[in-house]
Amino acid sequence: MPRESISSAPVDRASRIIADLEGLTGPEQLGAALDHPLTGEVAMVSSFGADSVVLLHMLSQVAPATPLLFIDTQMLFPETLDYQREVADKLGLTGVRVIRARAMNLAQKDPANTLHMRDTDACCDLRKTRPLDEALAGFDSWITGRKRFQNGNRAALPLVEESGNRLKINPLADWTAGQIADYIRAHKLPRHPLVTKGYPSIGCAPCTSPVAEGEDPRAGRWRGQDKDECGIHFVDGKIVRTNAA
Repeated sequence: MPRESISSAPVDRASRIIADLEGLTGPEQLGAALDHPLTGEVAMVSSFGADSVVLLHMLSQVAPATPLLFIDTQMLFPETLDYQREVADKLGLTGVRVIRARAMNLAQKDPANTLHMRDTDACCDLRKTRPLDEALAGFDSWITGRKRFQNGNRAALPLVEESGNRLKINPLADWTAGQIADYIRAHKLPRHPLVTKGYPSIGCAPCTSPVAEGEDPRAGRWRGQDKDECGIHFVDGKIVRTNAA
């Protein structure tokens, strides 16, 4: 399908894509989103975290060479780094790009690797948000693995949204935790090794703790702080969501 100009009104673009994807699910929906003339150049961003393997498996079925951005904050659990390599190899994902903060910026702003102890927002900005912003240059849209059940801020998450000057595509927005687990079992996909140790949501090691039964799945992220997002889904410091839900 030929690409159209993506300069049309943001809400119009989002609503048109949502309408065109109606009735599609799973890999078929993802493939249609990648090929849609209004999504432009598309990358997937993945943490290779607890549930990431579902969307990664779908990508392997429809377009395994798609640019796949993995942010190595250099504070991740060793298990996450091992899992990233294992899953990419097993699924044949050939477009993986490992993204890291510039060494010069780390040396200037966090030479002792202690910024997370003083200012978690600044640490996330340095190690995740800014490197991702640079890596997304040249892309018109990006695919995320966010889901509505994960926390209150995501409860109204649409399939396609406008955020800043890019579109975000959220193929798993309306999936439940049960559907995620069923898909993993059905396709015999490898689980992140920390899931069985009580980590339903996995970020950087210093800022992630196990979650007790009955707690919100993201309760272990930045525990005890008024924070439940790292910032890569913010625009000017706020979650911005424009859509035609």
